[in-house]
Amino acid sequence: VCLHYGVEVPKEAAGPQFLEWLGGYFETYWSVNPHWDASFESLPTHAVTRGVKPFTANDEWYFHMRFQPGMKGVTPILSAIAPDSTMTRKDGAHSGNPFVRKAVANREPQHTAWIYERENGGRSFGFTGGHYHWNWGREDVLKLVCNAICWTAHAEIPAEGLAVIKPTLEKLEAGQDEEVSKRHNSEEVLKKFELTSAAQ
Repeated sequence: VCLHYGVEVPKEAAGPQFLEWLGGYFETYWSVNPHWDASFESLPTHAVTRGVKPFTANDEWYFHMRFQPGMKGVTPILSAIAPDSTMTRKDGAHSGNPFVRKAVANREPQHTAWIYERENGGRSFGFTGGHYHWNWGREDVLKLVCNAICWTAHAEIPAEGLAVIKPTLEKLEAGQDEEVSKRHNSEEVLKKFELTSAAQ
């Protein structure tokens, strides 16, 4: 299981291995990492999506990933149409290139999470969100990732998905590795990320 920055590796040093292990990865000068509101309007029927409803979330959703040729063994789990606003930066290793600009202009769905089933029976899951700590307060994000982690380990996923406890804003604030910034505004975060509060 690779989450967010964990899906990016150097093309020459580890790209072929990640295609073999994960089914896809973030390839510089091919993939991009804008922050955007991704609307996942429909989800495939799969064990990892059990109990997960379509949702919209703002995150640093990487897209235009490098996948196995012909998507062999790869099943997209979260896909969305990237808006033109994701292409406002200049071309660069993470910001843009002619290939992704063409894909966005053509309104091609971009896969931001996927599962991979290897020929030897192994399973993998790639998830490009996770930049914003606050999105773990979204039940559908939390359930999807928990389902996928367990599915990857060959565990059985219940019909309604795993039972997850959606953390409150206070729990998420307490779970920081660094000191909370003086600019942090709890009310803004509460509203922007549609979180719940113990005070409510």
